[in-house]
Amino acid sequence: MLPHAGPPVLYCAVIGSPRRPLHPPQEKHAMESGQTLLIIDDNAQTIHLLTSLMEGQAAVHFAKGGLEGIQLAKTLRPDVVLLDLDMPARSVPPGMSGLDICKQLKGDLLTRDCAVLMVTGHNSDATELAAMRAGAVDVLARPLHGPMVQMRVQTQLTLQRQAAALHKLGHLDGLTALFNRRYFDTQWDVECRRHRRQNQPLGLALVDVDHFKPFNDTYDHLQGDDALNRVGQSLQSTARRPGEVVARFDGDEFAIIIPYASAENLVSLGDRICDSVEGMALPHASSDTAPVVTVSVGLVSGVPADDDSGQRMLDLAVQALQRSKSQGRNRAVASMSDR
Repeated sequence: MLPHAGPPVLYCAVIGSPRRPLHPPQEKHAMESGQTLLIIDDNAQTIHLLTSLMEGQAAVHFAKGGLEGIQLAKTLRPDVVLLDLDMPARSVPPGMSGLDICKQLKGDLLTRDCAVLMVTGHNSDATELAAMRAGAVDVLARPLHGPMVQMRVQTQLTLQRQAAALHKLGHLDGLTALFNRRYFDTQWDVECRRHRRQNQPLGLALVDVDHFKPFNDTYDHLQGDDALNRVGQSLQSTARRPGEVVARFDGDEFAIIIPYASAENLVSLGDRICDSVEGMALPHASSDTAPVVTVSVGLVSGVPADDDSGQRMLDLAVQALQRSKSQGRNRAVASMSDR
């Protein structure tokens, strides 16, 4: 719900605000791509005006204080932030200016990639230079001109989509088109930090193709590559909850990051992974486990407690995977992290 506007504030007036959003095709695409915009401003009328202008371009959220805005940005990881440069000393915490907030956003691993546009009533070269040095990509001067605000925000949303596409291409496995190990390592660190901050359980599944070397020896490497592709597709279709990341971990091993993983979700996912791969009925004449390709799964869940929690959880998942193999393969074994 939008905040109620207070008394009229002249410097927040919007000039030429259109009745409908500009460029509907681009804005529809922005909404379909799931992009997010965060407004950080202590003035209710400014929030209301900017929210109206941004309608249809992205999912809009707002915060009325510095700390609230920083925490919300870490949770949402927005594509674009519209930030009031002129936040007064009464902001929370006292004395935190828009420049301070911008510096914190650009200095944090979770928020450094967002595009910050600063809104100010002090339009000068010195103000713009200070904003750019703090990490902003653009400065919007009051009084705000509706079409210009929309165009500049749309430009940043487009750049964010393009950057995300290039980033994704650089983090895809060449064989399976899943995320690669480098992306997994980065995302695992990000999720550990996020779940530690929110005090929420994070899950991890390690998946190993049973008897894969005999498969390659019996058939050939081309069919081995096809089998890995098929297993990867099966994992991708099984791990469909928001935020779940499937990656090729190493050779014939895969990894799945499972946000907000309860023990029940963890066990259910492990069973579905095994059933889905076995259900492909991909022949494997050299397997001692089944006449078709199967997988073993090791899972772990827990609330990351410190900077070393990620590695400890990874080690526990490896141990669970080894137990799965020693117990006969084609099964999922779960461990719970002791934090």
